[in-house]
Amino acid sequence: MNATPDEREEQRGRPTYQTRTIRLIGDIQRETAEAMLRNAPLDPLRPLELVLREEPKARRLDQNSAMWAGPLRDIAEQAWVGGRQFSSEVWHEHFKREYLPEDASSDPYDQAQLAMLVKNPQTYRKWDMTPKGDRVLVGSSTQLTERGFSEYMRQIEADGANMGVEFHVAPATAA
Repeated sequence: MNATPDEREEQRGRPTYQTRTIRLIGDIQRETAEAMLRNAPLDPLRPLELVLREEPKARRLDQNSAMWAGPLRDIAEQAWVGGRQFSSEVWHEHFKREYLPEDASSDPYDQAQLAMLVKNPQTYRKWDMTPKGDRVLVGSSTQLTERGFSEYMRQIEADGANMGVEFHVAPATAA
């Protein structure tokens, strides 16, 4: 007889602990966090990890607008590769493949780095597989934090500069 998922968990010890996030903005959230910590299982074979950090800031809409009106447009208008030019959309896809952060390894340092660059490091994936086994880009610049997006933009600008692109300041939007 095959064991059910619950029976298999019981055979391995405790059930898998679901990731939880609490934003500490008041006493209620602090009390909730304290209660969760008091009741968390202690398991030397499968220990839990407690991480406290500042909430990552999502990229700003003005950063996104600046990317399209600035570096992507300038690169599309000025860069030549293999005797041809490419649209801003093609450059955007190219740069996502090149410069979006890779998924974190099991190394805690890599996980900490990813947590500074993407909004939700527990669910972030840059790549996935199609049913035929082909690798496909699923990551998006919308998943980046403000810091991650700034780093992404620096890499785009460096690539453009290496191709001889002269960047212009994006026009200010009317208020």
